[in-house]
Amino acid sequence: MNKNFYAVIMAGGIGSRFWPMSRTETPKQFIDILGTGESLIRQTFLRLNKICPAENIFVVTSEQYQLLTLEHLPELKPSNVLCEPVRRNTAPCIAYANYKILTKNPDAQVIVAPSDHIILKEDVFINVATEALNESGKHDCLITLGITPSRPDTGYGYIQIDEDSNEKLNDKILKVKTFTEKPNFEMATFFLKSGDFVWNSGIFIWSAKSIQRAFQKYLPEIDELFAKGKSMYDTSLEKEFIEKTYYICKSISIDYGVMEKADNVFVYQTDFGWSDLGTWVSLFDNSNRDENNNACIGSEILTYDTENSVIVSHNKNKLVVIQGLNDVIVVDEGDVLLICNKNNEQKIKDIVDDVKQKYNEKYI
Repeated sequence: MNKNFYAVIMAGGIGSRFWPMSRTETPKQFIDILGTGESLIRQTFLRLNKICPAENIFVVTSEQYQLLTLEHLPELKPSNVLCEPVRRNTAPCIAYANYKILTKNPDAQVIVAPSDHIILKEDVFINVATEALNESGKHDCLITLGITPSRPDTGYGYIQIDEDSNEKLNDKILKVKTFTEKPNFEMATFFLKSGDFVWNSGIFIWSAKSIQRAFQKYLPEIDELFAKGKSMYDTSLEKEFIEKTYYICKSISIDYGVMEKADNVFVYQTDFGWSDLGTWVSLFDNSNRDENNNACIGSEILTYDTENSVIVSHNKNKLVVIQGLNDVIVVDEGDVLLICNKNNEQKIKDIVDDVKQKYNEKYI
């Protein structure tokens, strides 16, 4: 195992699109959503631990999830759990982790991954990530893993590969031409037919030096903020410094702040059974389904004349009976029952906002 390989797991989100299962106290990355016996963050850690040693894995999360993270990942030292006092999107999160890594190993190659993705072909992923990490040690480059699309999905960002460019790291890692945020259905269909677009997995690979140079060039104000902490990382002064820094740091994604602007971005097109598991429909797509195409997750569920639905209940003391429904999401979780049209699941975030406004944090 290469001692220069490091990993950063981003685990600060609250997964509002998975409400009511995902709550502020226990967001989706800490839940065994698929019933595998392991939470999503633990699956992510175990996967990355096959690439780099546990002491080289860092988790960036909210202060309120520090103990929960260590509970799910007992292999980690507390100093490897980096706590954000407020949410500031992915760029500050990556800048913070990268400076921590640079203080330990200036020659580090780093993979950055969300904590809540599904990867079914783990061996393929490990081979792809290892190859990309090795390439990142040879070149000043920023690599993103692009997933070969199987449908015109409007829930993912897309990356256009520059097939005509002479710049490439090898025959598999090619130059990026453009990034596109979540398109409408017509545009997604065009992307799929063109053959030169891939899904943006949100998994990045680079050397610690390359991403620092990118911050200096494209997000200098964020780089300067975190650079001031060089003498304080891994000391008793780090916590106070990070709290002050985050409150004055702007919120911006790494995609918008760096990847869409940099001229040394490459994509490794691959397929390792990936899903970002961002919505109930994505859970439906990745779950075993019965003869009526229903994904019944949990226990004590009976369905009649019901099709194409996702039904979730983990209450062993309650029988859930569904009759005569089609294309619905039914989630019975604690003190909330959600029934929603599967084709309108994007409204769940609006529902969560309404619930918060009417009931404060009671059901959130």
